[in-house]
This record gives sequence, structure tokens and C-alpha cells, in this order.
Amino acid sequence: MEYIGLLGSVALLIWLALRGVEIVFAAVLCSLLVIVTNGLPIAQGITEYYSFGPLGAFTFAGKFFMLFIAGAMFGRIMGESHAAASIALALVARMGAHRALWITTLSCAALTYGGVVVFVVIFAMYPLGLRLLQEADIPKRLFCAALALGGGTFTLSALPGTPSVQNVISAVALKTDLFAGGLLGILGAVIMFAGGMWYLERQRVLAAENGEHFVPGPKDQISSVGEGDQDHPPWQRAILPLALVLLTIVLPRVLIQAIDETTLASAEWPFQLLRFAVDQPIVWPSFALLMGTLLAVALFRPVRRHALVVMGQGVNDAVFPLINTAAVIGFGGVVTHTAGFESFTRLMLESGLPPLISMFASVSVVSAVTGSSSGGLQIFMQTMAPAYLEMGLAPGTVHRIAAMASGGFDSLPHCGAIVAMLSITGLTHRDAYKDVGMVTVVIPVLATLCAMAAATLL
Repeated sequence: MEYIGLLGSVALLIWLALRGVEIVFAAVLCSLLVIVTNGLPIAQGITEYYSFGPLGAFTFAGKFFMLFIAGAMFGRIMGESHAAASIALALVARMGAHRALWITTLSCAALTYGGVVVFVVIFAMYPLGLRLLQEADIPKRLFCAALALGGGTFTLSALPGTPSVQNVISAVALKTDLFAGGLLGILGAVIMFAGGMWYLERQRVLAAENGEHFVPGPKDQISSVGEGDQDHPPWQRAILPLALVLLTIVLPRVLIQAIDETTLASAEWPFQLLRFAVDQPIVWPSFALLMGTLLAVALFRPVRRHALVVMGQGVNDAVFPLINTAAVIGFGGVVTHTAGFESFTRLMLESGLPPLISMFASVSVVSAVTGSSSGGLQIFMQTMAPAYLEMGLAPGTVHRIAAMASGGFDSLPHCGAIVAMLSITGLTHRDAYKDVGMVTVVIPVLATLCAMAAATLL
């Protein structure tokens, strides 16, 4: 009954998400199913495991609250000021509307590889992407997949040196550096990017042949003014708020590499601020987004007159995605406390499979059940990684293969990041998950298997 309840609840959550059932209701229902079938204490399961534990829904919501509202405010201001439309038109004029998916993917990849949190990337790119899609007449579902490819695949788990959570978790646990397993990571990244772009471009062509067009959502704010309109800022000015956000986030990471440890330990305020910026992956990006919002208000007349109203609307935009994401995260928090989950970790270590295959399966299943690559990887590193090192696997290989494996089956329909992205973009699983799943699950898994094959030859 424990195993049936655990696996059945995961399958039910995925099925309900794909059927369009509200994800908060689905996550709570499936969490209760896990609690009852696994004999967990009901009160503790609801209030601690689901709500306020380390992987609890409200733990996540409290941690990311400021980031979500700051990102939503910035996106709303950039949309209603027509700044995002101005940037999009400039890109289309120089690169061509048909390259909208390339622009989206490469922009997201550059941001996430620079250390920008994926939620920030979604909020920052969304208003820009809407106008790109409108100009190119590309279905919105493909923009969502391009966001996922650029922001949630090769730059998070494969490329060596990335400051992503997945890379940091592996480095801390294994005492390696962020460039460990570099050749394997580069191979995997090339396959993920090339395979993903091939799929997206193929779908774009098929959509055009089938008469599929861009259809905005009911809450999408898209400028309809022409390039010469007085309320339509020149792209050189429109890009300033976005540049401020990115520089505020990325510049401290660059500067800190050029300063020695003794100087950084100084009590002088510039160095304290620099350390704070690098050590705060949520608060500092939230501050950067707020600064970008204020600069946009100062620069752009269409939003200056009613800035507080627009910012308030942005805050409202953030509530729904935040609650949806938190609800799914809480489900993972319940799952990790079950006996079946603990039994699985023991089973994989004693399976007798080749170490690389066993490790891939372990990380993949844990990430799939929890719906989180970082959560699955953290659990794996804490409970199972030492055993694989004892089997003779090199720390660099474990680092890179485990990180890449965590970024495959984590992106099933109940993944918190997927739920957040769909909520932010106003799409349902039925609308967009087929394309998102292809670029975030199928292709990354194939890339990881290729990297494993290469690891056996090196």
C-alpha cells in the first residue's frame, strides 16, 4: 500500500495537471493521498512536511516571495511602458522575426549562465517575448518551450562553470570545483542546445504550415503602437532598465573574482556590499529588479503618471504563480518523508547495476518524484553519493553526470519550475507541456546518456 500510494500519487498529480485541473487542488489532494497511504501522522504531514518543512509550500513561498513580486512588477512596467516592444522591434529589424525562438533561447541562456535566477529570467523575458511572438506570428507554446530550453537545461546542469544551484550543490558535496567534468558537460550542453533548437525550429515550421498563429492570453500586455509613436521609446533607452537589472546581478560576481580574500574580508562598506550581493541569490536579484522598475518609471512617460497602480497590478500578477509553485513544492516535501522513498534509495545502491547507470537512475527517480532538480540532487548527494565514490567513480564524473541527470526527469508536469513558468505565461499543461517536455525531459535525458557513454571511454 505504501508503494502504491507513493507512485499512484505522483502519477495522479501528473494526470491531473495534464487534464487542466487546478494545480493547487491537485497538489493538496495528492499530498493527502501520500500521507494516508503511507501512515504518516496527518497533523504533522499537513502542517510540517507539506507546509513549513525544509521543502514545505510556505517555506518556499516565504523564501521567494520578494523575488516573485519584484519580477512581476518589472515585467508589468516593461510591458505597459512599451519598452519591451521597442527592444523586440529592434531585434526583429536586425535579426528577422523568424529568429524569435533563437533570440529567446540565447538570451535566457546568457542570463542563467551569468547567474540570474530562472524565475527572474522568465519575468524579464516575458514582456519582450510577447512582442517578438506577435511580430513573428509564432504560437505562444513555442515561446514557453524556448524559455525552458534557454533558462532550464544546459546552462543549469551541463555547462562547466555555471553558478547554478545544481552545480554548486555537486561542488560542495564532492569537494570539486564548478568546472568538474568539463568535457562531459560541454558534450551534454551541445546536444541539449542543438537538439532543442532543431525541435523548436521544426515545430515553428509545422505550426506555420498548419495555420497556427500567435494568440495572446487575456492578461498579456502587448503594445500596439508603431515604432514612431511618441510613447514608444527608442530601443537604446528602452534597454536601460533591463541592462541595470542584469549588471546589478552579474557585476558583483565578476568583481569578486578580481579581489583577493584579504581585501574582501575588510569591514569597509563597498566590500561588505559586494559580499552581500554574491551571498544573497534571492534578495539581491529582487533588489536589482526593483531598481530596474524604478528606472523604467523615471524614463517612460506612459507609466509615470500611474506608476503605483501599475506596480500594484504587477504584485497581483505574482500571487498566482507563487502559490501554484509552492503547492507543488509542498507535495515533494511530503514524499521525501515516506518509507517507500527511503527504501528506494537503499534498493538502488544494492541493485548490482553498473555504477553510472545506477547513479543515473537514482538521481532521475528522486528528482522525478520530488519534481525538483535541486531537491533531488541535494537528497542524492546527502544520502547516496559517497557510496558511488566508493564504487570507483571519479568525483568529477559523479559531479557532472549527477547534475545533468537531475535536470531531466525533474521536469515532469508536476515540477515546480514548470508550473511557475506556465502560470506566469498564462498557459496550461495541455497547451504547452508537449513542447516543454521534449526540450526539458527527452532531449536532456538523451544528452546525459551520451555523456555517460563518453565517460566510460575517457
